[in-house]
Amino acid sequence: MQLTVLKSKLHRATVTDHNLYYEGSIGIDKSLIKAGNFKVDEQVHVLSETTGERLVTYVIEEPEDSGKIVLNGPAAHKIKTGEVVIVLSYGIVDESELDSFKPSVVYLDNENRILV
Repeated sequence: MQLTVLKSKLHRATVTDHNLYYEGSIGIDKSLIKAGNFKVDEQVHVLSETTGERLVTYVIEEPEDSGKIVLNGPAAHKIKTGEVVIVLSYGIVDESELDSFKPSVVYLDNENRILV
């Protein structure tokens, strides 16, 4: 059997900008993409801790070490600058691999710096 499991997570990222006039996506600081094991163009779920809003979009890259988390296009109607969000992606693993699989979870401070 195959199971869908959490693959990557940015926990408590602060949205630094929102831009309605863009084709769509979430821009994430390149260093956070790497740390969270996300991929550019990967589908992600974005959950606002501030409002409870949830949406699905895809990852684009923001400059490395910029701390940027930017909601673009229609997503900018739902989640705004200053909101605290969780960004998640999922993967499929065989049940036999489940015990050895570990998701990448990155905890952030309010300036989108990685907490140790």
